[in-house]
Amino acid sequence: MALSANLFLRQHQSLVMTPQLMQSIQLLQMTHLELMSFISQEVEKNPLLDMATDEGEQAAEPRTNGGDEMSSATQNESSSGEEGGGSSASLDSEWYEPGHGNSLNDRLDANFDAALSDEGTAIRADAPELLGQWKSMPGGGSESGDSYDLDDFVAGQISIRDHLNQQVPFALAKPGDRLIAAVLTDHLDEAGYLRVDLCEIAARLGEAPERVSAVLETLQGLDPPGIFARSLSECLSIQLSQRNRLDPAMQALVDNLELLAKRDFCSLKKLCGVDEEDLIDMLSEIRKLNPKPGSGFENTILESVIPDIVVRPAPDGSWRVELNSDALPRILINQNYVTAVGKGSKASDKDQAFLSECLQNASWLTRSLDQRARTIVKVASEIVRQQDAFLRYGVDHLRPLNLKTVADAIKMHESTVSRVTSNKYMLTPRGLFELKYFFSVSINSAEGGDNHSAEAVRHRIRTMIAQESADAVLSDDDIVHTLKSTGVDLARRTVAKYREAMNIPSSVQRRREKRAMAKVAAI
Repeated sequence: MALSANLFLRQHQSLVMTPQLMQSIQLLQMTHLELMSFISQEVEKNPLLDMATDEGEQAAEPRTNGGDEMSSATQNESSSGEEGGGSSASLDSEWYEPGHGNSLNDRLDANFDAALSDEGTAIRADAPELLGQWKSMPGGGSESGDSYDLDDFVAGQISIRDHLNQQVPFALAKPGDRLIAAVLTDHLDEAGYLRVDLCEIAARLGEAPERVSAVLETLQGLDPPGIFARSLSECLSIQLSQRNRLDPAMQALVDNLELLAKRDFCSLKKLCGVDEEDLIDMLSEIRKLNPKPGSGFENTILESVIPDIVVRPAPDGSWRVELNSDALPRILINQNYVTAVGKGSKASDKDQAFLSECLQNASWLTRSLDQRARTIVKVASEIVRQQDAFLRYGVDHLRPLNLKTVADAIKMHESTVSRVTSNKYMLTPRGLFELKYFFSVSINSAEGGDNHSAEAVRHRIRTMIAQESADAVLSDDDIVHTLKSTGVDLARRTVAKYREAMNIPSSVQRRREKRAMAKVAAI
């Protein structure tokens, strides 16, 4: 076979993942906070991008306009002064002449004699004016409907360590004991427990373990009760001791908390040496204690979830799906700045290339954000159409839904729908839900009708268990039969799996707890 060089023409298609396409995909799955952080970085890097303010497109105006406006305003003031027959000399005379100084001070609200006088009437009279000035400030609660930010009036939170450090000087007099107390306080966890070996602390400080134990015993008497405990049993014992309720029977109950967790009340009665009525009183006393004394001083910042989609009922009975304006990033391309820089004849080729690249990136970002918003609205609209019964009647009518159903309806890929529904929230008349909430597994119907959603079935199980009485506790088999009578074909092991996922105990444990609660209520 002879070797020769031949020329062939072939045609094929391939998807090339450019950096801009990859960033567009990343923008689609970003949360609101991540998106705002990304846009802030782009605005900082790109001089052609501006964040749109509440006043509209004023943020896109070039900075040179500010000087022109200032100069024009100055000219207007000077011209109005000349038309009124005054001049700069007449203006200066108002400051210095005795006959005009008081009137000018009154107009400028600068009457220092009245403000600094011993009589407080002038200051009290100016209070409403100050209130009006505060209302006119941005976010100052004006009468036009603008509300002030309540976060500006939130008091500072005191941490558990600050709270304890205020009490230590009154409990310990020696500086060495206070040093040990400071070290022990630094080792407290969020729940207020001391998770450290005292011998290790004593060796580190060069003190005797007995002295560290004595300091710890003193610290365990501080507020809140149960602080500096090394276990749950010790935490409850400290609180019961401060209430003068730590008798031998209660100590036996605290030492066997694992039996209490299993609701093995028969074994607890034998160990504590009490009858059923006394055991119920002891359990009610245990419920009044705080197992986590340090949780009240937790300094975690609660972040409110901003919905991306808002669903409202329309006048014609349908649903109106809108993007939340608070979660919608607004960026503008400063065309005036582009024009001003482009007219410069002294710009070098390097500067022109940089400007062209910035303009290209800015145009791509605006198009990507617009495409992101359209995709979110399209996916959310299809979800609302599929879950119309849920929005009208509640979780019992939640339909089974998967990504493929939505993707086929809107002619998109499943991966795109998955990225859109990740960490995106929808505000509905039923509450705030993540978009992933509307996708659930399908459960077959026992009567051959429409399938049921797994979330709706879990809600039914939770409702049935909440309505059961102490004398008629439902077992997993009873729940299976009840669901089958309503058209839900579910296996017993699936019911047990759903029940355990919702942290619902078994029927035996529920029966013990409900009977105990009934006896406590009767007493």
